[in-house]
Amino acid sequence: MKRFINIIILGIAANGVFAQSPMDEGFQLLEKGDFSKAEIFFDDFLKDHPDNKTAQICYGRAVGLNGNPNKANTLFNVLMTQHPDDYEVRINYYESFLWGKQYKAAEKLYAGLVEDYPNKFGAILGYANTLSNLQKYDEALTWIEKALLLQPGNPSALISKKYMNLGLANTLVQTQDYDGAKIKLKTIFNDFENDRETLLNLANVFLITKEVDSAKATYRRLAINAKDSIVALNGIALAEHIGEKDKEALKVSVLAKNKVSSISDSELREKTYERYAQALIWNRKFVTAKKYINSLSSQYGDRNWVLALRATLGMYTGNIKKSLAHYDAILASDSTSFDGNLGKANALFALGQIEEAYAATYKTLDIFENQKDAQGLIEKINGQYSPYVQETASYSFDNGNNLAYATNTTVNLPVSAKFQSSVNYQYRLTENAATSAKANTHTATVGLTYALIPKLKVVGVAGMNNAQFDGNAYTQPILNAKLVTEPYRLQNLELGYQREVQNFNTDLIEREIVMQHYGLNYNLGSNVGLGWYTQLIHTQQSDDNQRDLLFTSLYYTALRKPTLKFGLNYQYLSFAEQVSTIYFSPEKYQAGEIFAELGGKFASNSTYRINAATGLQQVEDDDMTSIFRVEMNVKHQFSKRLSGGFYGKYSNIASATAAGFQFTEIGLQLKWLFKKQPFFFDKVASR
Repeated sequence: MKRFINIIILGIAANGVFAQSPMDEGFQLLEKGDFSKAEIFFDDFLKDHPDNKTAQICYGRAVGLNGNPNKANTLFNVLMTQHPDDYEVRINYYESFLWGKQYKAAEKLYAGLVEDYPNKFGAILGYANTLSNLQKYDEALTWIEKALLLQPGNPSALISKKYMNLGLANTLVQTQDYDGAKIKLKTIFNDFENDRETLLNLANVFLITKEVDSAKATYRRLAINAKDSIVALNGIALAEHIGEKDKEALKVSVLAKNKVSSISDSELREKTYERYAQALIWNRKFVTAKKYINSLSSQYGDRNWVLALRATLGMYTGNIKKSLAHYDAILASDSTSFDGNLGKANALFALGQIEEAYAATYKTLDIFENQKDAQGLIEKINGQYSPYVQETASYSFDNGNNLAYATNTTVNLPVSAKFQSSVNYQYRLTENAATSAKANTHTATVGLTYALIPKLKVVGVAGMNNAQFDGNAYTQPILNAKLVTEPYRLQNLELGYQREVQNFNTDLIEREIVMQHYGLNYNLGSNVGLGWYTQLIHTQQSDDNQRDLLFTSLYYTALRKPTLKFGLNYQYLSFAEQVSTIYFSPEKYQAGEIFAELGGKFASNSTYRINAATGLQQVEDDDMTSIFRVEMNVKHQFSKRLSGGFYGKYSNIASATAAGFQFTEIGLQLKWLFKKQPFFFDKVASR
């Protein structure tokens, strides 16, 4: 918010300075704010009347208010030597410090003046304005109330009071005391009903706090003329977006765009065109948005707001490198641009350049102190790279009388933005209710992840699996290695190898079956909601059997908030040897299904996700049978560092387990960031 510098004409006429009629023309020039002509007038007047104190004061005021405060200060300083105890000379001399923005010096001078003249309105008003310029808003408001007791309803004092409350509200916003800011802003309406600046600031606070309905209502109060009606529509469109009603945002933006064509305000037209382009992007109408932004570029050139639109489009469509180039272009012409600085920080984060993203975000905070979005990005990065411990406890059962209780503890320790380490321990107790057979396994691993370059990392996990059953035991090494990359935007590829020991039930544990998987996972996204995921796995087992698995899914994202996704899945499974008495191992198994997934928030800090699928499956050449599976989880964010929830899943797909049974699992999860910042945070933040 623009900080108001309170510089006023202190009512020379009221103090007796406008008493001589030969200077009436000069007085009128001062009152109208025509300081250049006033300076010439009084300069000429003083040539014939060099000792006229009133003319000297008026000349000093004209000089200072005409952009030369230092010269005015010198003129008044000379007058002070001639009239050291003259109130009019003193108050104008002190005010000249305000014109030159020497607020600290003015504060001391005005403090002495109000002590000598406790009932002088001009002295008290000047002191209040000085305190306001020093952002001592609470003290300033105390003194402005004293001034208003002397002259109730004085327009200059009321205007000063308004800007003091605006300044104090802005300070409260910066410290995230939003309730306090709203209270201060609303008090302004006592003196200035439906004040435009106040309404805009109040609406902005409501947007920050995501009080969408209050923001829209405030913008509607603003709409009292043609121009402000469009300003209000632009604000309401943003409020609809924040409220996750992007279709409504676009409708409102279209209305504003149609109305602004008849308005001669070029700045308002640009802001309206900008909001309309943003609304197209929010609604993922990327082709239309690109064409429209190109038309704006043809009309306005590569202005910063046009570049910001291109950058936003790139962020939404996954073209992050182009977005970064646009943000750099913005900063080349305006290093203090909010869009440029925070946009660049988000782009760097999306590209995996974490240390650079931290630096760009802190640069934004240096310019825009305590800015909420920038602080939110810092918290987001911290949340991704802060060390944490996660605990999962589960219970599962199937229609083969197998039961299992398991706990899984993971400690993740990111050493740097490129290098992360983890430790995992899993305990699993399995038993069969029919045979009373029991077995338990202990699995401990250490994992390392290293980003060779952004968007290309290697993951390695090594450990031991210890199994105990019927007085017997064995220990097997387990390994997992994979390469994770994004070969092109909107694509993800994983190539991996895994060595694990079968531990689904007691019978399989006793057989000590070691599996070596060679796999590929590939996901291809798009900007139109369509996606394609494929998984290929070849498995070699220690019992000389082999397995090949193909899973592919074509899906469409219909909604994003809440998330609604649906599609088709196909799975093919084949074993080289059929040992059905031991585990599910058909020569040929196929399954096709339709699925839907819904996810979102049901409270401010609580989320849900439900995935369900149904279809048909065929084992060998047997008749097809129906399949059904469902999985759901609920999570709650208890604090910024603690989250937890529960999950459940059921499946009767024959390939869901090694035994080919119906399978149910329920579990609890808890995650705690035991440091609020990454280990490397201090090193990055100090740069």
